[in-house]
Amino acid sequence: MINRVLIRTKVVQLLYSYLLVERRFAIESMPANPTREKRFAHGLYLDVLCMMSEIADNITGRGGVSPLANTRFIKRIKEDETIKSLLRKYRMIDFPLSAIAERLAREVKDSGLYKKFQKSEDPGSLADERIWQEIFKTIILPDNQLSKAISEREGYTLAGKERMEEMMDQTFSNFYSAADGKDDAVKTLRMSMDKARELYFRLLWLPVQLVQLRDRDIDEARNRYLASDADRNPSLRFVENEFVKTIATNEDIDAAMEGLGRNMTIDDEPMMRALLRAIMESEIYKEYMEFPVTDFTSDCDFWRKIYKNVIFVNEYFLEALEDKSVFWNDDLDTIGTFVIKTVKRIAEKKSFAGIMATYKDEEDAMFGRLLVDAVIENHETYREYINAALDTKVWEADRMAYMDVVIMMTALAEILNFPKIPLTVSINEYVEIAKSYSTRKSPQFVHGVLAAVLKKLKENGVLVKSLE
Repeated sequence: MINRVLIRTKVVQLLYSYLLVERRFAIESMPANPTREKRFAHGLYLDVLCMMSEIADNITGRGGVSPLANTRFIKRIKEDETIKSLLRKYRMIDFPLSAIAERLAREVKDSGLYKKFQKSEDPGSLADERIWQEIFKTIILPDNQLSKAISEREGYTLAGKERMEEMMDQTFSNFYSAADGKDDAVKTLRMSMDKARELYFRLLWLPVQLVQLRDRDIDEARNRYLASDADRNPSLRFVENEFVKTIATNEDIDAAMEGLGRNMTIDDEPMMRALLRAIMESEIYKEYMEFPVTDFTSDCDFWRKIYKNVIFVNEYFLEALEDKSVFWNDDLDTIGTFVIKTVKRIAEKKSFAGIMATYKDEEDAMFGRLLVDAVIENHETYREYINAALDTKVWEADRMAYMDVVIMMTALAEILNFPKIPLTVSINEYVEIAKSYSTRKSPQFVHGVLAAVLKKLKENGVLVKSLE
């Protein structure tokens, strides 16, 4: 039901907001006007971070993979220029805590913390990232040999060691604060997908509610004191539509609507009456009501046309969707297509074939989250690729529409991290997103810059997909 076209759109929208306000993680810097004690604490702090990096590298699993080295915390530590410089230095001279790091790596690997981490059903989650704070508190900090090595360092004071611990606490707090934003982004994406699925069921249920409203009107007209012949003997074709009966009596849809709350979306009677009136005034309705005979196929075809030509373009209905969910107006094109496909499927099989799975397969289910992860983890690199490919005689990096930048970064994330997706598919999809969500010139601009970026990446061996 939720396809990659919709997922890509939602990811771009979400990343646009996220990247504008993202708070970047940074390690603690040397205090201004440092005392000897503060210098000692900061130097020890940096060495402990380097030691944690070594511990992560020394713990390997199947295929030589280092699971702890792939956590965001360690990646962020290794990205810091000060840590990078220290790690390069310690490749040329002995790292004073190297032997301790090797032994602690064995302790960590045998610990319950690591075993729990390996069994995680939600890899990359904030809960997983907290393993490093727990390792520091329960394994690294209490280690006697580490305490001895620290006490033998030049300039050692107990207050200096305690200051180092405070800096580590602040580092974890800073990391979680930055990481929370990413977790919030993933949660928002998941919630948006859930709302798209809800919209699918509410759109399917909408004809049932409209028929119920019309049936009530017919019943009231019959019971008027001065009812006309037309009131007493109305055509019941609309309210006895077989497609609507199929939806209304299907147990799967009934269960879905029971869980959602049947009237939460379409409880605005003025809007419902305006929508019903628009249907009854349409040529589609008039033609349907004048057919000599109708059958199951024509009943389904009637609602397929009504969805497409009346409901999905009705301004009152679109306003109601926007009021109910910030996601639904953007979802309508894709979810509306699935609703129409469902109507066609019902017409062919003369029954409801069962509730569609939210995603086609597990790959689609993970696609959105993995795409968000790839952009957030690498967006600075992707931005560098984009800036390097710009023709500065025509465009200045600082003057690019930020939505165009986000679209291109997301396209690059997909192209570089999802080898099964053909390159032309990725490019075309993001050019289409640019048509809908950015400026008039954006599609051509996005296409041109992406082509230039990909050509350079191909020449440099970064891109393995064919450009053909």
